[in-house]
Amino acid sequence: MDYRQQIAHTLHKELSEHLELNEIYMLLEKPKHAEHGDIAFPAFQLAKVFRKNPAQIASEIAESLSSPLIAKTQVIGPYINFFLNKEAVSKEIIKDVIEKGSDYGNLSLGNGQNVPIDMSSPNIAKPMSMGHLRSTVIGNSLANILKKVDYSPVRINHLGDWGTQFGKLITAYKKWGNETDVRAEPIKELLRLYVKFHDEAETSPELEDEGRAWFRRLEEGNAEAVELWTWFREESLKEFEKVYQRLNISFDSYNGEAFYNDKMSEVVELLDSKKVLTVDQGAHIVNLDKYDLNPALIKKSDGATLYMTRDLAAALYRKNTYNFAQSLYVVGNEQSNHFKQLKAVLKELGFDWADDIHHIPFGLITKDGKKLSTRKGKVVLLEEVLDEAAAQALQQIEDKNPGLANKEEVAEQVGVGAVVFHDLKNDRLNNFDFTIEEVVQFEGETGPYVQYTRARALSILRKAGSTEVAPSDSYALTDEYSWEIIKLLHDYPSTVKRAYDNFEPSIIAKHAIQLAQSFNRFYANVRVLDEHPEKEARLALVFAITEILKEDLRILGVETPDEM
Repeated sequence: MDYRQQIAHTLHKELSEHLELNEIYMLLEKPKHAEHGDIAFPAFQLAKVFRKNPAQIASEIAESLSSPLIAKTQVIGPYINFFLNKEAVSKEIIKDVIEKGSDYGNLSLGNGQNVPIDMSSPNIAKPMSMGHLRSTVIGNSLANILKKVDYSPVRINHLGDWGTQFGKLITAYKKWGNETDVRAEPIKELLRLYVKFHDEAETSPELEDEGRAWFRRLEEGNAEAVELWTWFREESLKEFEKVYQRLNISFDSYNGEAFYNDKMSEVVELLDSKKVLTVDQGAHIVNLDKYDLNPALIKKSDGATLYMTRDLAAALYRKNTYNFAQSLYVVGNEQSNHFKQLKAVLKELGFDWADDIHHIPFGLITKDGKKLSTRKGKVVLLEEVLDEAAAQALQQIEDKNPGLANKEEVAEQVGVGAVVFHDLKNDRLNNFDFTIEEVVQFEGETGPYVQYTRARALSILRKAGSTEVAPSDSYALTDEYSWEIIKLLHDYPSTVKRAYDNFEPSIIAKHAIQLAQSFNRFYANVRVLDEHPEKEARLALVFAITEILKEDLRILGVETPDEM
């Protein structure tokens, strides 16, 4: 099915004395314009060998080429342009997609090896904001991509469940809170108490000392402090789980910062034993000058450990627990230096597997042009955004298809899917603005557009009598609109590979958009349901499209209603 490979073999028969097969394969290109064929070979590299003009070389080689796969060749300047045999290729691609279904595009790269993914990681006792969306959905999509190329992803929610803020929260609860209010609306009430603490501390700075004192008690295992912290954590997780269920995301581990409390002394001892720890003004650091990085701070002068100590403990724990092939950290771009330091310290300890750790950075979301803020409780709640998206989707369904069964369920799939798709269609390093009216649109490059396209394709199959199509060797198509789709289907395995190589879900989202657009052009110009010699092949192509659009959206974490 690798037609580039087959073209390379055809060329190699003529050029074996001058170029290796792999060299020819690497030289092959995809023409920028469809009218220039499907695959192109540039003859520049042969100019010195043949001592001729590359255009003349291209003409001479093209004359001697023949293959059942090639419909024709065309020489333009130094390029040999190959036009594939549409009938032969479409037969093979359509049959392959129908036979494999959702397994089409699967690759055997990972051999089932583990890949922990540090993702989402909200802070306990605070609401999940829009700021948590990117890490959550990028991490989930990467897990799906990894699974598709035969790795075993391990989704880890590294919760922010430790730190001085919990001493402050315990102080606030004991002064102004009560159990009934917290149980009624856990996150809302805990956030109110946390904000009140900071408001009061502006005029009563002694509150900060009380907060620190309660955190010390928590660290020392004080029964009351531990009981309150455990309760706040459990209530927060229940609230987070509501959002995760709507996003259709689950985790393999909720081991957060607190989990590593008893594992950090081992890290400090290891650093000391390897003689990489030095003391500077009372603080313990690892010098990273040879990596052109600032020193990594391991322990402050007062003995307190830091994020670096905790992340070193987490990295060691994950290597020992999962024996990972790779370990991913889906964390904002602003933490790039931290992860460079983390890898450098692990290198100093002699762990070559530090090279298998990858920071997956991403840009910021702004909303209506403004940076999202969590100060003083001014936060854009993710749950409220999902509610609004689902409400807007329901309104559009009411306008377009008021008789649709399960309207509310479909609206939830469309609204939530719209938010997820909008995030993932953007290159992850780019910043982007989120305006809900633009996101929940059934036209344009949106999740609802892709979902609606698939539902429309299924409705065509229902009109034809069945939404299932059996594999066959007879599904040959030759028109240009079908060919555009066939090429996108053919490219799917390489699209999945690129998404994996670059840790980039937007590559999948862009494929979904292109496939949906190509289908709509096809449907506008080709009479699928009319009696025609190619009717069965056209229906088979429509079925293949429903399979791959569903798989694209599944990888992104977007659901696919069959009717909209």
